[in-house]
Amino acid sequence: MAYLKIYEQKSKTFQCGGFLIQEDVVMTAAHCNGRKIEVLLGTNNIGNIKNCLRKISVKETFPHEGYNKDTHSNDIMLLKLDKKVRLTNKINLLKLPDPQTRLEPGQWCSVAGWGRTTHREKFSNKLMEVELRVQKEERCKRFYENYNPTTQLCAGDKKGKNSMKGDSGGPLVCDNVAQGIVSFGDKKGNPPSFYTRISFFLPWIKEKLRRM
Repeated sequence: MAYLKIYEQKSKTFQCGGFLIQEDVVMTAAHCNGRKIEVLLGTNNIGNIKNCLRKISVKETFPHEGYNKDTHSNDIMLLKLDKKVRLTNKINLLKLPDPQTRLEPGQWCSVAGWGRTTHREKFSNKLMEVELRVQKEERCKRFYENYNPTTQLCAGDKKGKNSMKGDSGGPLVCDNVAQGIVSFGDKKGNPPSFYTRISFFLPWIKEKLRRM
């Protein structure tokens, strides 16, 4: 997991999550772009930055060219770090999915981040993690009429916990593989939430990595 501090215009900042896919590349959501991005690695508690093993600047951002903030489509971005990080038991890579693998409704996955725990709470200093069920296409479309099952997926039971504001860009992990990127959801945190489907973007990811 990576914690992203994103600087907008002037001194305004916001936060996102992300995850390492190469020693010098972090994957996150395209809506997490900004004027400047700092990446924190190797800590579960961002309230104590001294415990952070790595604080690295982003050299270049690669948001998807087709990202649309109104429809949340193509919400994926790669971050080229200023330098490579040394992998340890606390800093490691997340595997990307096989292009032939298809998630099945009902499958359990997990999502982690430093976002809000309720819609009224402040952001969490401690890294939180919840388990979510992948939902059927029909249910996803019921909550979001522009849902595209080819490029997106949704997860989260009606009575369960969910990803929330501040968790954007973090991974939806299923069987130790990053299958989704936290994209958007209900403002009050009611499930399900929606995720960029990584498997669809594998050709785009491969092409961007080749050009870095």
